Amino acid sequence: MKFKRHRENEEPEINLIPMIDVLLVVLIFLMVTTTYSKFSELQINLPQAAGDNTKEKPRSVTVSVDAAGNYAINNNSIAFSNIANMATMLRQAAGNSGDTVIVINADAKSTHQSVINIMEAGREAGLTHITFATEKP
Repeated sequence: MKFKRHRENEEPEINLIPMIDVLLVVLIFLMVTTTYSKFSELQINLPQAAGDNTKEKPRSVTVSVDAAGNYAINNNSIAFSNIANMATMLRQAAGNSGDTVIVINADAKSTHQSVINIMEAGREAGLTHITFATEKP
């Protein structure tokens, strides 16, 4: 005699509760360890000042540099060989005035080194007042 066991086929069951618990722990860990920095939204309130208008403008020497690295002093193109030669040219352009201001007109795509060359030549020439020309967007 053959006795059949009568078993019903049980459907396999996936228990999702442990998986949800693990995912929640990972989510909480990520939320706690993540830093939310907003560098582009730095709020700066600049100081305000009212100055007197000066009657005489200080003497200025305009030094321009383009994206290719070509220099010009007071709109006269020069060949840059070294900083000492540029310092000599800046001294000649400034004359005997010690409070001459160097105005640097640098192309937006000019190299950082070309601007540093102008600043270093100004320092060697004894011209310590430097300003940068910009335009409003």
